[in-house]
Amino acid sequence: MIELAFSILASDFAHLADEIATAERGGGTIVHVDVMDGHFVPNITFGPPVVAAIRPLTKLPLDCHLMIENPDSFIEDFAKAGADILCVHQEVCRHLHRTLQLIQQHGCQPAVVINPATPVETLIEVLPMLHHVLVMSVNPGFGGQKFLPLALDKIEHLAELREEMGLNFRIEVDGGVAHDTVARVVEAGADMLVAGSAIFAPGDPARTEQNAREFLRLARAAAPTA
Repeated sequence: MIELAFSILASDFAHLADEIATAERGGGTIVHVDVMDGHFVPNITFGPPVVAAIRPLTKLPLDCHLMIENPDSFIEDFAKAGADILCVHQEVCRHLHRTLQLIQQHGCQPAVVINPATPVETLIEVLPMLHHVLVMSVNPGFGGQKFLPLALDKIEHLAELREEMGLNFRIEVDGGVAHDTVARVVEAGADMLVAGSAIFAPGDPARTEQNAREFLRLARAAAPTA
């Protein structure tokens, strides 16, 4: 099943409840929360208090993408705030297996992100533990960047590994996934699509809903048939 994980980074923060509700009406099934610390990436965004504020606004799962150093120190806080999925970067986790175990111990689904320069092979040993792998198709830190086609090979590789290993982890893609790139991403094997600026039209809820519906239509049309 193709899922739209709408990134609230591109939403109107002053009307966040309405923005989430509109994206959900458009077919969004996951709320993607981009957490940035100003160290691992050159931007600062949300922390556990914002996740806690979002939690009562929707029944959709909260997919928290932790673009932070020392994620182990914050896993408990995000879990208590209401996160459903915690996604950590391979590049900052010295003991990745232990970090994923910690996420599980706090009742959240574990996921791992790889940056554009990180090989898929670094994840093979932990793939059986994962809810999903997030392939960054831009260098993380800012929304609205242009899609990097090199991500397509990684998506295909992960899809092949999933089949060969008999696993069912999802493949999520984040960065420049828009109406003109989504078909290629889905054809490569992705089934969780992060979209922010391609979806949200602050101040125009009807357009946000329309954007989401059209995005999903294009994605599902490109999905392979069983």
